[in-house]
Amino acid sequence: MIFVVLGTHELPFTRLLQAIDQLIAKGIITEQVIAQIGHTHFNSNQMQLHTFLTYEQMDHLYEQADLIVTHAGTGSVISGLKKGKVVIAVPRLMQFGEHNDDHQLQLIDAFERQGHILACRDTNQLEQVFEQCKQFNPKPFQSGRTRLFSILNQFIQQEMTGINTD
Repeated sequence: MIFVVLGTHELPFTRLLQAIDQLIAKGIITEQVIAQIGHTHFNSNQMQLHTFLTYEQMDHLYEQADLIVTHAGTGSVISGLKKGKVVIAVPRLMQFGEHNDDHQLQLIDAFERQGHILACRDTNQLEQVFEQCKQFNPKPFQSGRTRLFSILNQFIQQEMTGINTD
């Protein structure tokens, strides 16, 4: 199952849903597609569409999905990464009236550079990005807090080892 996440931003993100719908029609996507579409008005007989879902429903769908295709909102991307899923992130862009600025481009650049996600900057390239999914092995995501705890734990262990050997 593919879980498509548009988040809760008040501006529509029709461009991503149209691209997914086209890939289903072309037979590129053959899996079931469930989409959380928020404030985007869209009709499709090829996808199961939900405006908003509870936290528990979202968590369950993230868990069940084989692939996450999401807008490049931090929470949506990280939710997929924490579940160990392959994530394709597509930024909402100001030029299409999908967001107030283009900060989502910076987010996908950072996550892509670190090897966590596949970035799709142009929905016309979505088919190629889907092909990349077959060979993509995302680098495990570690939140800043988890990384900090790990560093502190290593430091404490080193200090304790140093104290015990003196």
